[in-house]
Amino acid sequence: MNSPVSLLTTSLATFLQLYLILLFVRILLTWFPTVDWMNRIVETLSPITDPYLNAFRSFIPSVGGLDLSPILAFLVLQVLIAVFQSITPASVTF
Repeated sequence: MNSPVSLLTTSLATFLQLYLILLFVRILLTWFPTVDWMNRIVETLSPITDPYLNAFRSFIPSVGGLDLSPILAFLVLQVLIAVFQSITPASVTF
C-alpha cells in the first residue's frame, strides 16, 4: 500500500515532468514564429510557461540575442524531479 508521502512525491514528480514537456514544446515553437497554426498553441502555452521562464530571464542576460535562461529552467526542473523521485517513505519520519 502506498503511503501519502509516496503518493505526493510521485504526483509532484509526474506533474513536473509534464510541465517540463510543456516548456520544451514552448521553446521549440519559438523557433517557428511565422507558422499560423502554431500561434494558437503558443497562445495557450504562454500563460502557463512564461511566468516560470521569466523568473530566470530576470537574472540571466541574453548573449548575442540568444536567450539562455531556458537551460537553467530545465536544469532546475530536472533536479526537482530527481529529488521528488528519490524521496521514499522509508526516509521520511513522522
